[in-house]
Amino acid sequence: MTDSYVFNGDADGLCALQQLRLAGAPPGPLITGVKRDISLLARAQATAGDRVTVLDVSLDVNRAALLALLEAGVSVRYFDHHFTGEVPQHPGLEAHLDLSPTVCTSLLVDRSLDGKQRPWAVVGMFGDSLTDEARALAEASGLAPADADRLKELGVAINYNAYGETLEDLHVPPVELAGEMAHFIDPLDFAERSAIARRLTEGFHRDMALARQLAPARQAKGAVFFTLPDAAWARRASGTLANDLAKAHAGSAVAIVSPKSGGGYLVSVRVPRDSSISAEAFCRTFPTGGGRRTAAGINHLPGEDLQKFADAFESQFRAD
Repeated sequence: MTDSYVFNGDADGLCALQQLRLAGAPPGPLITGVKRDISLLARAQATAGDRVTVLDVSLDVNRAALLALLEAGVSVRYFDHHFTGEVPQHPGLEAHLDLSPTVCTSLLVDRSLDGKQRPWAVVGMFGDSLTDEARALAEASGLAPADADRLKELGVAINYNAYGETLEDLHVPPVELAGEMAHFIDPLDFAERSAIARRLTEGFHRDMALARQLAPARQAKGAVFFTLPDAAWARRASGTLANDLAKAHAGSAVAIVSPKSGGGYLVSVRVPRDSSISAEAFCRTFPTGGGRRTAAGINHLPGEDLQKFADAFESQFRAD
């Protein structure tokens, strides 16, 4: 039997994978990409008797590939917290799915392992912006506040690294990063000793210094809209910047639009947890849109639809 691993290239996907590998998961091919590259399961080369583990990519987006694998006799473990649609009922599918806004894939893997690699779960949670939940889990695990702060910095840097239009935009390709992480049982050790970890943190801070100079392109009560320049640092910054701007504009929905090199735009949307309107539902009104209730995006917004999106965003989220 061959094991393959299909995972999002962000902190949640990587830290979920890291937990499984440290817990004894067999080695096998790694299939991943930039954060927005989520139609990954069709790339799995598996035959009857093999097993594929899927981490942090939408079941709904990968439904056709999942059904094809199951029908071919491949067993699939699926850990995710994104929109699922109808979950297939098949004896070959082991589903760990939870769409709750306070859950991420790293936490689902942590639960399945009874917390055996919990510090890495905390890193993934911090990277996925579950800051309060990550701190509570870190405290319950006996981690000192200073260590929790270091894990937060690491999680944010790993997550930030996944944002970009292509692998060439990233500081470190996710497969290379996964290979480096595999050498470290303790994420604090990884943060202190790994040259790649330092590269991620330093690159993040350089890009954020540029991002802090941005001003809103449009702003209304409850809805703040930013456009980024056509530059690699801006494509990297879009997702993490969305989280930071959501905190800076607490109570408002935030949209960030980043030009793609081949035309059109990438879009990131963040909404407050108590918003009556889901970011995922709003983004799904546009082709290639999806995500979670509080954090979603559009993988390709045609240039001619930019004004339509901006108007719809403001109309949908503007406070009365």
